[in-house]
Amino acid sequence: MVILTILVGLLAAVLLLPTVSDLISVIRLPFLRRRPAVKPNAVPPRLLFVVPAHDEERMIESCVQSLKALQYPSDRFDVVVLADNCSDRTVELARGAGARCLERHDKKLPGKPRAIAWALPQLPLDEFDSMIIIDADTVVDPSFGTALANAGPLRHKAFQAYFDVRNPGDSLLTQMNTVLAAANYRFAYALKRRVGLNAPLMGNGMCLGTAVLAAQGWRAFTIAEDWELYALYTIAGIPIESLVTARLYAQEANSLAQSSTQRKRWTAGKLTVLGRLITPLVRSREIDAAQKLDAVGELTAQGPVVHLGLVLAAGLLTALLQPPAAGLLLVGLAVSVARLGIYAVLGLSLQPHPLRSAAAFAFLPFYMLWRLGAAVAALRQIGDKPWVRTARD
Repeated sequence: MVILTILVGLLAAVLLLPTVSDLISVIRLPFLRRRPAVKPNAVPPRLLFVVPAHDEERMIESCVQSLKALQYPSDRFDVVVLADNCSDRTVELARGAGARCLERHDKKLPGKPRAIAWALPQLPLDEFDSMIIIDADTVVDPSFGTALANAGPLRHKAFQAYFDVRNPGDSLLTQMNTVLAAANYRFAYALKRRVGLNAPLMGNGMCLGTAVLAAQGWRAFTIAEDWELYALYTIAGIPIESLVTARLYAQEANSLAQSSTQRKRWTAGKLTVLGRLITPLVRSREIDAAQKLDAVGELTAQGPVVHLGLVLAAGLLTALLQPPAAGLLLVGLAVSVARLGIYAVLGLSLQPHPLRSAAAFAFLPFYMLWRLGAAVAALRQIGDKPWVRTARD
């Protein structure tokens, strides 16, 4: 019973890290100096949009067209598609839509992180202020470039654009993910920006300053290259800001079968990054204790649905067996879930049809069981496993 108390206590402590970080941020808010208004650049910054693509003939054309249609000076941005081991019409359609293409053929080292590392020496980064990575299943808002330009100097920091859902009405799963995106970008990450904490990078919509790339290079090769970059940049003290005004819309997996590859990759990749980089993160002299706490909380979190499933399982076990300090354990688990509930309600409040979106959460119990199973299956992928593309309709 004592061992059970220790195990559940450790789980509750880890699950509470994001809540503790948020509470500290809220307490700090009244004592922080108001951030000076950002002055837009006198000359629009030069933006390089890079689109990694592997057999994306279904969506690459709409992606490139949305980028070429930006309401932004055409001589201040460029679009390059990285066609990685493509065997379909990706290259033909991308060029037809107006993008430049780099074709890579290396079946021994496939995947997005390797493709980006291969392409970087071939790109004229010194001619640009920021490189923006856009997934091929994505369209960007016409004002995306202007929003990034208005964020101030870009070369020495990173931004994460508002990663929204392109197909919110496809299924209950995509409706729930739309609520999650609103909760994260409009509230959770907005709080981090207010207090100067780094926002997570999400792979799609990462805006990387070219001075940062020149200094850091590309060192992210796990199957969760976005979380690896987030950890490496945070360790180095490089600012990562969430930019809610720069919006993009990605095709979300609309079924559990499609979602399986993606969720397993995210879980295994994040755990791999945590194992490799938590020590240098905690020891970093470039960041303060608040940033370390928040980053560890982000890297240990495995998503709200898995979080909820772990709390219910641990809570039920604690309530049935009544180990020492059972009441305290149950309170800790419940408090960690309260944060998720608050953000979910805030995310629902922004939906065009809140009640309809709320009804989608009737699917949550089934999805939770599936996500817990996928998380267990993902443990076999921890380490240097090959990158696998997520299927899309």
